[in-house]
Amino acid sequence: MASPEEIETAWRARRRARLFWFAFGTVAFFAAFAISAQVAELSPAALIAGAPRMGAYFGQLIPDLRWPVLFAGAETPGSLAYWFYRLDIWLRLLLETSQMAALATLLGAGLALPLSFFASANLVSPRLAFTTRRLFDCLRSIPDIVYALVLVWAFGVGPLAGILAIMLHTLGALGKLLADVVENADLRAREALIAAGGSWLQATRFAVLPQVLPNFLSYALLRFEINVRGATVIGVVGAGGIGQELYAVISFNYYQEISAIVVLIILTVSVIDLASEWLRSRAMSLQ
Repeated sequence: MASPEEIETAWRARRRARLFWFAFGTVAFFAAFAISAQVAELSPAALIAGAPRMGAYFGQLIPDLRWPVLFAGAETPGSLAYWFYRLDIWLRLLLETSQMAALATLLGAGLALPLSFFASANLVSPRLAFTTRRLFDCLRSIPDIVYALVLVWAFGVGPLAGILAIMLHTLGALGKLLADVVENADLRAREALIAAGGSWLQATRFAVLPQVLPNFLSYALLRFEINVRGATVIGVVGAGGIGQELYAVISFNYYQEISAIVVLIILTVSVIDLASEWLRSRAMSLQ
């Protein structure tokens, strides 16, 4: 049995090792941060120089609303109706953006769900799981806006390119998340079904899918929230929706229209986020 002196010596040695690695990690972190800032040309001087210009730009986005005529018609400057004078068109484009995100999420999740079982090492061979996971890696490593640029060239300007772009990225992102959920599932019920003569498909369908389905729904809804914002961004490159309109008004410096569209986008995303949060909480309560 070790003596008190030996225990004290071993404890001090471990403490010195922990302190060494903590100091080493801290220095390495700040060194990496400094190198990254240098490469990205991030400096306090640049931030200070750009802050007034940024403030001036955002200042021009503030609408000139006047209380006496706030609820007047669209022909009256200073009214809400004058600020949102193209509301009918913007709402239609926002609906198009939401539909793009919903359809892309549905298609991506519909493909990711079955493929995630083939990416789970506890259900299939390690080689098949490795191959499927690398496919997911390839799909999600490319930003959806890059997909959109390529698909706009292939399919032309419009929502189709945006839907396909978001779907491909959603497939890669959701596939990885769903595969991780499947790998953490309890397989005892599945093993019992296989021992009773059930096939791989039957055992997966009746023993694994019910366990992981609430998490699948939760992740799909979360992805839908992300895709609504993504659909707005990729619209800038001609993939349809409100993003295309936003890019146009930014290009011509129509400050009032920019702020109106941004407000509508924020409200739309907030409503969708609240609805998705409620659905996710209901789905998690089913577990």
